[in-house]
Amino acid sequence: MKLASKPNLSLFHSLFHDARHPLVTFRQLLEANANPDDVTFSLVIKACLSSSSFSSASSSSRFQLNQIQTQLLRRGVDQFLYVNTALIDFYMKLGITSHAHQLFEDMAFRDIVSWNVLICGYSQNGHPYNALQVFVHMLRESFRPNQTTIVSLLPSCGHRELILQGRLVHGFGIKAGLCWDPQLSNALISMYAKCEDLEASQFLFDEMVERNVVSWNTMIGAYGQNGFLDKAMLCFKELLKEGLQPSHVTVMNLMAVNVVLEPVHCYIVKCGFTSDDSVVTSLVCLYAKQGFTDMAKSLYRYYPTKELISLTAIISSYSENGDVESAVECFTQTLQLDIKPDAVSLISVLHGITCPSHFAIGCAFHGYGLKNGLITDCLVSNGLLTMYSRFDDIEAALSLFLDMNEKPLSTWNSVISGCVQAGESSDAIELFYQMNTSGVKPDGITIASLLSGCCQLGYLRIGETLHGYILRNNMKVEDFTGTALIDMYSKCGRLDYAEKVFYSIDDPCLATWNSIISGYSLYGLEHKAFSCFSKLQEKGLEPDKITFLGVLAACTHGGFVYEGTEYFHIMTKEYELMPGLQHYACIVGLLGRAGLFKEAIDIIKNMEIRPDSAVWGTLLSACCIQQEVKLGECLAKKLFLLNHKNSGFYVLMSNIYAIVGRWDDVARVRGMMRDIGGDGCSGVSVIEVTSLKDMNKSSEVDSNR
Repeated sequence: MKLASKPNLSLFHSLFHDARHPLVTFRQLLEANANPDDVTFSLVIKACLSSSSFSSASSSSRFQLNQIQTQLLRRGVDQFLYVNTALIDFYMKLGITSHAHQLFEDMAFRDIVSWNVLICGYSQNGHPYNALQVFVHMLRESFRPNQTTIVSLLPSCGHRELILQGRLVHGFGIKAGLCWDPQLSNALISMYAKCEDLEASQFLFDEMVERNVVSWNTMIGAYGQNGFLDKAMLCFKELLKEGLQPSHVTVMNLMAVNVVLEPVHCYIVKCGFTSDDSVVTSLVCLYAKQGFTDMAKSLYRYYPTKELISLTAIISSYSENGDVESAVECFTQTLQLDIKPDAVSLISVLHGITCPSHFAIGCAFHGYGLKNGLITDCLVSNGLLTMYSRFDDIEAALSLFLDMNEKPLSTWNSVISGCVQAGESSDAIELFYQMNTSGVKPDGITIASLLSGCCQLGYLRIGETLHGYILRNNMKVEDFTGTALIDMYSKCGRLDYAEKVFYSIDDPCLATWNSIISGYSLYGLEHKAFSCFSKLQEKGLEPDKITFLGVLAACTHGGFVYEGTEYFHIMTKEYELMPGLQHYACIVGLLGRAGLFKEAIDIIKNMEIRPDSAVWGTLLSACCIQQEVKLGECLAKKLFLLNHKNSGFYVLMSNIYAIVGRWDDVARVRGMMRDIGGDGCSGVSVIEVTSLKDMNKSSEVDSNR
């Protein structure tokens, strides 16, 4: 198609090279009465794609792109296939996939490039199923896929659940005779690695006739993604033996597998990669991730890249280490450098606010989020909900939640979990009712949080109702959901149901084993707890601190002194796990109840952490059982200094005196207890009087439970 006049060539040149203001130049072209043709629009789109102002699908970017499309339609340039294809690519790169697809559907003619652009766009935007559907549609339209088609589609198949589709695409490549192409082989290696089929990745790599640096990088990345550090390093050494020069991608792949930092840092400096911003950013992030925050900050200062990613990593590292002041200082630095912090930066600070003295800082960042519009981001809202719940400020959390316009599932989960953690399980159950009426479907995390709330309240009926909901909706009873069910039934008095849930899980994870062991310990079924411990080891699982806490509790309840000391020895010596205060309380209580006070005191003297009132309290309880008055008096004095308001210690001491008939001392202790506001007689009973409003017709659990 020929238009009346051609645009000025100098304007063409300006349009192509001035990528900062492509639309400004285009408007100047129109004001000069130049008549743009297909080449002009092609250059406009190309210039806009390289412009930083078109980096996201903002409302302004969408509006400006619509202007280009309007001009394209007015001048009849939409007849040109390659212009429409470029426009589809533009929409896809901005993440506006629906517009791109509609434009594709409106095209009178399509070629293989158009199909490839659409497939690639869906892959890059994280829509694998759409990409596969377009591929199938393309085959039905009798278009033959080429190398670019297969390479564009393979990233969409890089998920375990899509490995079958990936193999079928691989078959298309073989049938089309494309599998000897290095680019396609690299894409296949990467796809199989993401699907955790390293054997296939290694086979393809070994079969390659020509291996370039990209091929080696792909294989190093494949091993790194699957946690095989030694093989990744071996692959790197083989690359060097081949005489190939590593690229910045090679180094970044090595850093991604958490290699030893010093040698890699030296190699980066030696090979001159410090001039590459992406390498420096990765190095800063790696130092920050491994806890070397000061080194990360020094490196950032020495190689200033003004990258928000680096600063966010440093902020996150400070927060994780509990240094909130330094995290805030680093956050302020982003403002001084004219770098606008994003939701991830803000949430990095919020995660570190775990101490009550920092609560005011969290409130200040809440204000910053409101002022800069970041509060609308789900990450920030959920982080604030978690923070307020952590400090039991449920009123603030609920107020924030109610003010939110959009409430995705993650936000409902945050507020429900927060209520449970703050001990407000009744509010959590009421929120669950509201969530169902609003049309949001719960997931395993929602159910697990509610089951934990049922444990707090002793609501067996609601727990059964939730179990029935899981069964009716075919939700998988495994990992955290199954663990929560077992825990709920154990603590609500139905160990038989807990056992049924446990044995219905095909491959229980360690947390699930821990839950059933704790359940058996709670009910005094020590031998079943010990049997479970042996079985999880046979399954190849390595027990953790919670596992040992369960078996130690079983030993304490059953008075198994020998077994308890053996488990404690296995924990500290064989598995090299440092005991916590609860572990020490268990072993001290076990020895004390057996009358082995010398051994119990030796354990306390050799503790690597300072004993708390719970550890001393278990020994005092043992003194009550063994009528050790003298030692009990010493312990009572120590506990009075640690926590003089705990009436439980007064009750124990009073009981010791009562057993040996020292009634005057009993009266004295009771008087001291009244002075602190307790009489040792108060208690709490919980009666279940409520059930879920939206499930009251289905409170009976399926008989297949």
